[in-house]
Amino acid sequence: MIIANIIRKPIITERSLIDARLGVFTFEVDKNANKHQIKEKIENLFKVHVKKITSANFKGKKRLVGKKRTPVYQPDRKKVWVRLAKDEKIDLFEVGEKK
Repeated sequence: MIIANIIRKPIITERSLIDARLGVFTFEVDKNANKHQIKEKIENLFKVHVKKITSANFKGKKRLVGKKRTPVYQPDRKKVWVRLAKDEKIDLFEVGEKK
């Protein structure tokens, strides 16, 4: 697995923003990635120290599409919660460089 493709996107919800104030950030990652690879990637990408990682696998939901109500399944996904060391944070909405 290519380590560059581990983190797919941050998950921005009301709940995740509340958790971010407490130092816990939520990401969607590659479903084959393990905690060691995720930790390494987060630390290198955001220059922070990861204290703990919690992960969960979610099976794709069934949706009925079209007039004939054909069943279609969404893809499976893996979600991780990353707890950072005290007084560290990730600025997910940072645009450009800080002055």
